[in-house]
Amino acid sequence: MPNFDITIAGEINLDLILYGLPAELPLERELLATGLEMTLGSSSAITAHNLAALGSKVGFITRLGPDPLGTIALDRLRAVGVDLSRITRSTKSKTGLTVLLTHADSRHLLTYPGCMAEMALEHLDLDYLKSARHFHQSSYFLHRALLPDIAKVIQELKDTGLTISLDTNDDPADRWNDGITRILPYVDVLMPNERESCKLAGTEDFAEATQSLLQHVPLLVVKRGAQGATAYTRSEQVSVRAIPVGVIDPVGAGDTFNAGFLHKWTQGKPLAECLACGNLAAACSTTKPGGTEAFREPAYWKNFFSTHT
Repeated sequence: MPNFDITIAGEINLDLILYGLPAELPLERELLATGLEMTLGSSSAITAHNLAALGSKVGFITRLGPDPLGTIALDRLRAVGVDLSRITRSTKSKTGLTVLLTHADSRHLLTYPGCMAEMALEHLDLDYLKSARHFHQSSYFLHRALLPDIAKVIQELKDTGLTISLDTNDDPADRWNDGITRILPYVDVLMPNERESCKLAGTEDFAEATQSLLQHVPLLVVKRGAQGATAYTRSEQVSVRAIPVGVIDPVGAGDTFNAGFLHKWTQGKPLAECLACGNLAAACSTTKPGGTEAFREPAYWKNFFSTHT
């Protein structure tokens, strides 16, 4: 029997979120924020945290520095039961940090990659990653040292019998390639948002992008913000509407959607049920700061789920 439902190898950092800043940020001015939060950040860590909070058994490999930021991040993951027995520590890089400057309708994201750009094949225990039914990869383009070997890793995991999901997230270099075409044939579930779908397919037409990506993967799950989410196969299309809530913070909502969807998908649940769980999780996430705060107290998210189902 597998040790885990899902294993993840990815980045970890904290998010430092400043609220209430003006849209224009002039130089040499002291601008005052109206609020501050420090939360667990990064796509991989948010997904791992919220999967574990929902009840999935999660094994997580990451790399972090010998600094307080890394200690805080690991404490958040341990609190929900994520297994961290295969993490590695750097002696030359610090744990990453993302500073989010939020405005009324948009935000700036400033990231210091730190160890997330340093993790390489030598830092992964492949037998550990194989000891699951499913493997999830986030933030494909951020893992600069791992990129040359990701295709080999995912192929080996797939050959072992694991199913594979991928959320590339954004590409800071805006190239949208870096070997991604070598990965897609092994991916069972591709999980971009609308913009990322178009970027990956090399078109500005979303309908054209979905058809293009479905030539490579059997299941495409697209997060569509206020329009909810849609899952596409080559013969089926299933959609869920967004759940209206009082949004406090959309940070990490897409990663939390991934957690909700995969929590059900790895149990073999129907596609509509997987989408519904992802949708609930994402909506719940937005009602508190950052991507994990809504899932740190079981009573809070369970009440949200029961109220909005």
